[in-house]
Amino acid sequence: MRIHKEGYRIIFNSLLIITVIVALFFIFTNSLMVRSIVGTVGVLILILIVRFFREPHREPLNEDDSVTSPADGTIVEVKPVYEGEFLKAECIQVSVFMSVFNVHVNWFPVKGFVEYYKYHPGKYLVAMHPKSSEKNERTTVVINNLGTRVLIRQIAGLIARRIVCYAKEGSAVSQGDQVGFIKFGSRVDIFLPSDARIQVTKGQKVKGNITIIAKLPLS
Repeated sequence: MRIHKEGYRIIFNSLLIITVIVALFFIFTNSLMVRSIVGTVGVLILILIVRFFREPHREPLNEDDSVTSPADGTIVEVKPVYEGEFLKAECIQVSVFMSVFNVHVNWFPVKGFVEYYKYHPGKYLVAMHPKSSEKNERTTVVINNLGTRVLIRQIAGLIARRIVCYAKEGSAVSQGDQVGFIKFGSRVDIFLPSDARIQVTKGQKVKGNITIIAKLPLS
């Protein structure tokens, strides 16, 4: 387990701020109990922040017809929808909600090439809100996998205010490559062909780059 590069600055700044606050309490407070409480709380907060940016090593599945989960979390939606931004077609939407306690790295669920990428500024509704995928700050990435398109959408939430996306149009990607990072939780939506065979159910816990979300009807 290592720390993701997106966390370096936040962890350093947090360590600096916590150290200053704890030092001030130690200087201006004689109470051993207050010092102990402040010191303990400071350490716990720093541990939580470091955990937010953990980066587990996971071997990619490397199966052409398998769609792996792009994130750790819980399946909150499995439903037929019309995707109107790029695919312009009926799809199956699978949504993974990431809590602040989940790993926040996002992975490419299939191999192929990045056919489309777009960043959308927006609001910061609660990620569970049905309109969050349309109204919130988000990125849309389409991967062309042997002629089959898979769209993934990183969505910011009430707490998550920073989306990082590494996708570049025209670049080749492998299943399990990092697509980006959402700081402090939120949600990732996957839009699959309507004839994809879904392998997960609503409420199921999933692991990014490990759990198979669906099987694709590749020709």
